[in-house]
Amino acid sequence: MQMQLQNNHNVLIHLDGVEKNFGAVRALARVSLAVPAGVCLGLVGHNGAGKSTLMNILAGTLSASAGRILVSGDDVSERYGVAAANRLGIRCVFQELSLCPNLSVAENARIMHPPLKGIGWRRRAATLIGGMLDSIFPGHDIDPSQLVGDLSIARRQMVEIARAFSATDTQVRLVILDEPTSSLDGVLAGQLLAFVRNFVTGGGAVILISHLLNEILTTAGRIVVMRDGGVVADRVARDFTRVTLVESMGSVAQEQAPREQRSATAAVELKVSAAPAVQGDATTLVANRGEVIGLAGLGGHGQTEMLVRIFHGQRKAQAGVTVSGSTAMVAGDRQADGLFPLWSICGNATISSLTRLTKGWLIDPRAEARMGEEWKQKIGIRTPDMANPILSLSGGNQQKVLFARALGSDADIILMDDPMRGVDIGTKQEVYGMLRQEAAAGRTFLWYTTEMDELKHCDRVYVFRNGRIVDELSGDSIIEERVLHSSFEAAA
Repeated sequence: MQMQLQNNHNVLIHLDGVEKNFGAVRALARVSLAVPAGVCLGLVGHNGAGKSTLMNILAGTLSASAGRILVSGDDVSERYGVAAANRLGIRCVFQELSLCPNLSVAENARIMHPPLKGIGWRRRAATLIGGMLDSIFPGHDIDPSQLVGDLSIARRQMVEIARAFSATDTQVRLVILDEPTSSLDGVLAGQLLAFVRNFVTGGGAVILISHLLNEILTTAGRIVVMRDGGVVADRVARDFTRVTLVESMGSVAQEQAPREQRSATAAVELKVSAAPAVQGDATTLVANRGEVIGLAGLGGHGQTEMLVRIFHGQRKAQAGVTVSGSTAMVAGDRQADGLFPLWSICGNATISSLTRLTKGWLIDPRAEARMGEEWKQKIGIRTPDMANPILSLSGGNQQKVLFARALGSDADIILMDDPMRGVDIGTKQEVYGMLRQEAAAGRTFLWYTTEMDELKHCDRVYVFRNGRIVDELSGDSIIEERVLHSSFEAAA
């Protein structure tokens, strides 16, 4: 099939035998990939399979060690880079967002569109990005004059997506979406995927990378599976099921275990009042020892703010917050709030456990290395050496390090701010198992997630709307329809 696509004049992009080495590490091994116009190509694989490396080469931010890049049949390998990719209409929305936080939304649009210059360029840039936001995310509330640094991570993702699809003097021919819905709630994700379907129907091409397999199966026309730096499957989407897709990636699909109905008999771990209350009518979030509590609702409605209040409430007094026990947090925005970018992988994983790793006044490097290696094996961090820089890891593997940091600590309460962003399905299954084991041992979890399927792992779920808790679900009432209803209309 690959050769047939190669000879088809409809092929927009052809990566031919692409290799990429980082020192002694081979990230890509003679990868060939053809992307026709008018097709959404789903690209899946475990963290570290080579997906993002391959897409960085196609976007021009990395150069290949070997192989060719052909665009509409022309070999552009020798002169290929970011500027060349933009001239050819190839755009990329990276998993780690690339917007400048100190600039406005409109000014960030100008960076990608040099023709926006001269008198009145800010107004034209605002019209361009605002119009595309309207097309992709109707009903959004983003003002093009807002500073990007003041936006939530979901809104930053929306701006980055809109910027990639917007066009001035160059037609947008291919857009690479690397985990584009990882920070979006279900409604926004649905709007984006509907736009993608319309875009490819109109003759554009999209490469969609996602660990949410239902998104891939319902949106992509073709699916390519990568494993260990190579392509292991390339077929039309209808030839895959969720189970066979997982198997192609090298994982075993596991059925969702029935939720155990547990009665909380231990002392209350923490008690938090939702704020602001309207006319004094507030619902209180209560989590007991050993419970997994879900925080749901549309993105940006107070879930993250609640977790931050609880995190700080353990250290200093917070109005309406009572916390018994120590806390650890898995940050949702790992680049801004989670990682120490100049530190090693091991240093990032062990920073919350230094009390246990010291001898006298000094950190015991052997104990630190042992803990790092233990969590490398336990959670599957893909690296040859835990002493490597944290930024040498893929985004999903960086997220694994944040899990290792929190779960490896002595914290009684683990706060998780949509932590599965960019994490592959195999690792998700392993982490879900760890959460159940830790909860059974008495640890408490507060878990904000934008993935409806993850709510099935929770004992109770609080639904947020406009900064308030509007519904509390438990048992068989934890279903998508109830969450969506409560998200849009406060429960009676």
